[in-house]
Amino acid sequence: MGTTRWRLCALSLLLASGVLSACATSSPTLYERINTKDATGTLRGGRDAIRLIVDDFVANAVADPVAGPRFKAIPAAEVEGLKSKLADQICEATGGPCSYYGRTMKETHAGMKITEAEWNATVAALVKALDKHKIAAREKDELLAALGPMKKDIVGQ
Repeated sequence: MGTTRWRLCALSLLLASGVLSACATSSPTLYERINTKDATGTLRGGRDAIRLIVDDFVANAVADPVAGPRFKAIPAAEVEGLKSKLADQICEATGGPCSYYGRTMKETHAGMKITEAEWNATVAALVKALDKHKIAAREKDELLAALGPMKKDIVGQ
C-alpha cells in the first residue's frame, strides 16, 4: 500500500511539473520577432533592427510635409540622441532588454501643441519605415498598439 501511494505521489508530481513546464514556455516577445535586413543584406534583430527602423522613421518624418517642420527644427547635434532614445523606447515597449531613461512624453511635448494631423503623419512615417523593413502585419499592429497610448501625452500638450 505504501509503494502504491508513493507511486501515485510521484506520478502526480511528474504530471504537475509537466504542466508547470508547459506554462513556463512562452512565445517570443515582440522585440524578439522584429527582424530586418541591413543595407548589406545581413539579418538584424533586436535593438539593431529597431535602430534601422528608427533611422528610416526619422527620415520619413523629416520628409513629410505635415510632420517635417517639427523634426527639421531639431538641432542636428541632437538628432542622434533622439534616434537612440526612440530606439530605447521602442525596445522597452516591445519587451526588449533596453530601458528608456528620457523624459516622459508629456514633459517632452509640453507646450508644443502637437496636432492630430501631425500625430497621424508621424504614425504614417513609422508605418512606412516598418513596411520598408518588411515587418509583418502582426508585429506592426502590436508595435503600434504598444506606442498608441502615448498619444494622449503628445497631442495637444
